[in-house]
Amino acid sequence: MPLSAAWRRLWPLALVLAALGLAYALGLHRVLSFESLAAQRAVLAGFVAASPVLAVLAYVALYVVVVALSLPGAVVMTLAGGFLFGPWLGAAAAVAGATIGACVLFVAARYALADTLAARAGPLLGRVREGLAREGFWYLLSLRLIPVVPFWLVNLAPALAGMALPPFAAATFLGIIPGTAVFAGIGAGLGQVFDAGGRPDLSVIFSPGILLPLLGLAALSLLGIWWRGRKGKMNA
Repeated sequence: MPLSAAWRRLWPLALVLAALGLAYALGLHRVLSFESLAAQRAVLAGFVAASPVLAVLAYVALYVVVVALSLPGAVVMTLAGGFLFGPWLGAAAAVAGATIGACVLFVAARYALADTLAARAGPLLGRVREGLAREGFWYLLSLRLIPVVPFWLVNLAPALAGMALPPFAAATFLGIIPGTAVFAGIGAGLGQVFDAGGRPDLSVIFSPGILLPLLGLAALSLLGIWWRGRKGKMNA
């Protein structure tokens, strides 16, 4: 591939990597912490009170950057959404920002690398790509519903395997709603946590009352894939 053609394909991913380096150089990854949120709570609350619409837009934009660059701090951002805007608006803004950011990273990686990997990986990746084209939405939805799977990994793997953007975006949007709602709900109670000088208990996401329903939803997604495959074999 000529150098100019390679650059045209790689520039979106190169831009993401350059922005990631700049973010770390500026210390943005250190700002996205529970301690920083506690220290800036008065300033942030004042901004929300003075310009609520602008505050929501700024929050969504920052969340897009955090997810697109795979910076640590997405959980803190979700907590901040619940704290600043309440559980419902906070969850909605977090879902919007996370979905857009995931799509940005997905498009950059897919445009830059997916076709090259497909040409070099042989028949195995070809079968994976066919499976994603056929059932990718349900597989990805299952992964999104399980909060232990790294978010950045589930953004990149479908892109490198050649999944299409619309099912990726839809599965991401729907799959992150339950977990995001839980964390935004925790964030809505951060005022009392700050006043007590403590830290939020994020392990609640792994409690049986929350984790088991999420695993159940993920299992239902996979069960649908199994049933359609079985039905297809019976009709063949």
